[in-house]
Order: sequence, then structure tokens, then C-alpha cells
Amino acid sequence: MSKFAAASPGLSSDASDGPRRPLDLNHLARQTLGDAGLQEEVLRLFDQLQHAYFGRLEASTTRNELMVHLHALKGAAVGVGAFALAELARVAEDELRAGAPVNPERVDDIGMAVEETSAYIAALVDRDD
Repeated sequence: MSKFAAASPGLSSDASDGPRRPLDLNHLARQTLGDAGLQEEVLRLFDQLQHAYFGRLEASTTRNELMVHLHALKGAAVGVGAFALAELARVAEDELRAGAPVNPERVDDIGMAVEETSAYIAALVDRDD
């Protein structure tokens, strides 16, 4: 049994299935057709991407840059099943689109979600088989 299959129970984003986790491994398994090696590779790549996108988000100097980086982060997060992170990025993107100023608390929340997701990925992919 792969470490991903062993970790899957209770990882749904549905609160009735247990505690909310930063990644929905069932979604990831569907996206990768259950290939554990591919899942690990995708998670490692996503971890690098989420940090890069968040760094770009923090360095943004225009509204358009913010929108581009939030949208990229949101899309990448949805692809791997990091739905809580994707939702934070979506809300920030919607607020900016509606003309609201940048909310530093929202950016901090996104940063915390990136760190939480990164720690979860590290624990998952660094497990001994």
C-alpha cells in the first residue's frame, strides 16, 4: 500500500469526514490516476510553486501583479487539492476585483496556509516507505 493510500482516510475537505487537512489526497489520487510516484512528484513541484507564487505575491507592486499571482496560486492549489489555500486566494482575488484595497491580514492568512500545506507535504513525502 502506498503512503498516499495509507494517508487518505479522513483527508477529505468535508468536515463530516474528520479534521480538515491542507490537501485532499483523494482529489490528488484522481488527478494522478492513483500513481503514487506521480503524486509525490506533483506534490514536490506544487510545494516549490506555491512558495514561488507567494513570494511573487508579496513582491507585487501593482494591482494587476497581485491579481496574476493570486490567480496562479489559486489554480495550482485547486489542481492538487489544496482547497483551503485556493479559497483564500480566490477571496483575495475577488476583493481586489471588486476594488477593495489589499488586505494585509488576507496576505498573512495565505502565507500561513502556504506554510501549513508545505509542512504537510514534507511530512507526507518524507515518510519512510
